[in-house]
Amino acid sequence: FLDANILFSGAQADSPMSRMLTVLSAHAELVSNSFAVEEARRNLADKKPLWMTGLDLLVRRIAIQDVPVGISSTAVDEKDIPILNGAVAGRCTHLLTGDSRHFGNLFGKNVDTCLVVSPKMLAAHMKNQGWI
Repeated sequence: FLDANILFSGAQADSPMSRMLTVLSAHAELVSNSFAVEEARRNLADKKPLWMTGLDLLVRRIAIQDVPVGISSTAVDEKDIPILNGAVAGRCTHLLTGDSRHFGNLFGKNVDTCLVVSPKMLAAHMKNQGWI
């Protein structure tokens, strides 16, 4: 499951995150939800409007799943619950986020069956798998 900040970073053509997502998509299904996409879209409009086309291209390559689960968690801020819900509802094995401020306390931990990871953690896993 891709968080909004991953979508934001992946929207820049040929960025390290864009390249990582390309490799990852050869080995796993990329999933997100409308909440994350719209958050990324708002942030790009404010900060990097020239990357909007890149976001549109990225979104075409991922599965958008908007099935609510209704997880309540004190581990994240209320505004981040839709991200956590999206990952769990999508039955994702991983929640990829660079948001260490809001999700850092969950890095390396499972929420339901979803492991919360940073890009660095996922890159290490991809290297161990021989994907990079």
